[in-house]
Amino acid sequence: MSNHGADYTHDATANNNAHVGATSGRDPNNAHLSSSTARDGETLSAGSTANGSYGRMADHNHNALEKDFSRQDGINGYHQHLDHNTDSETALHRLRTAGSISISPELFEKLYLSPQNQVKGDLRKTFGNPTPLALVGFLLSLFPLSMTLMGWRGAGGLGAASTGFFFFFGGLCMVLGGLGEWILGNTFPFVVFTSFGAFWLSFAATLQPLYNAYTAYKVPGEATSTGQESVGFNSGIGFLMVAMGILCLVYLICSIRTNLVFFLIFFTLVPAFGLLAGVFFNNSLGNVAAAAKCQEAAGAFAFVTCLLGWYILMAIMLASVDFPFDLPIFDLFGVIKGASEKRKVDHVE
Repeated sequence: MSNHGADYTHDATANNNAHVGATSGRDPNNAHLSSSTARDGETLSAGSTANGSYGRMADHNHNALEKDFSRQDGINGYHQHLDHNTDSETALHRLRTAGSISISPELFEKLYLSPQNQVKGDLRKTFGNPTPLALVGFLLSLFPLSMTLMGWRGAGGLGAASTGFFFFFGGLCMVLGGLGEWILGNTFPFVVFTSFGAFWLSFAATLQPLYNAYTAYKVPGEATSTGQESVGFNSGIGFLMVAMGILCLVYLICSIRTNLVFFLIFFTLVPAFGLLAGVFFNNSLGNVAAAAKCQEAAGAFAFVTCLLGWYILMAIMLASVDFPFDLPIFDLFGVIKGASEKRKVDHVE
């Protein structure tokens, strides 16, 4: 692939490099890469660009994500900018003639739930977006658990009926999605998804007698003892919930660089895990009534988390198929400037 940063010196025909849609206040004179390889038909892929510059400008969006739609005959081999505000009809018309289309940082962040970053190679042009898979695993585990915690329709047992979902949706799908993010170089979603995948696998294993998590606390000689009522078991699980709450607090802070919906997901998960810790700590003290109230409140917070999760999943899926309309996720990318952006501003000044 070749850098087109110098193409702005061309004559008036260079105006074909028209940008589609708004770029959310970012400089439109980005340096982009277009494909130098002829392809059959139209191919849709996502990839990161190389560094480029135009004059004295220090453009923080120089590594914008691109989609390659190169034609074999090389006609109309120019590039255009496509952001999340572009309507479907206009986008499809541009895709038929464009050599390459750059995606705005807002759309990148919507698809990957991560600030746009620079990676080597064309892996984003080779592999699909793993983010929706991880979200599906998360939602199909937490959504039924949240209703179970609230005791809807007599549900209970800490979601033991959904143990299979915890293993294969929460565990398998989230770990696979996290590994996909790792391959693409998206560190933040990689850590989030794999850590939650490990949590669901651990939680599911705890519910299984095979792993001796609670049966180790059974009182010998008491037929009614399961170990789940013991102080040791409840305190131990309570500490695990505290640790997950702290982890979600770290993610909450980092998510300020993503979007409002993702931020609110962690904003509701922190108290959810805190209340779950209260459930087990109160059980260890024999405060059954207080534990029940904490459990219901934890389920309510988790339910709100799931509503936000369903929303962001829908937004990503609509964007992935270029649906005629999209759902806003309220980008927070510019709320807190990144360290690299600050260095560039200081360098220009």
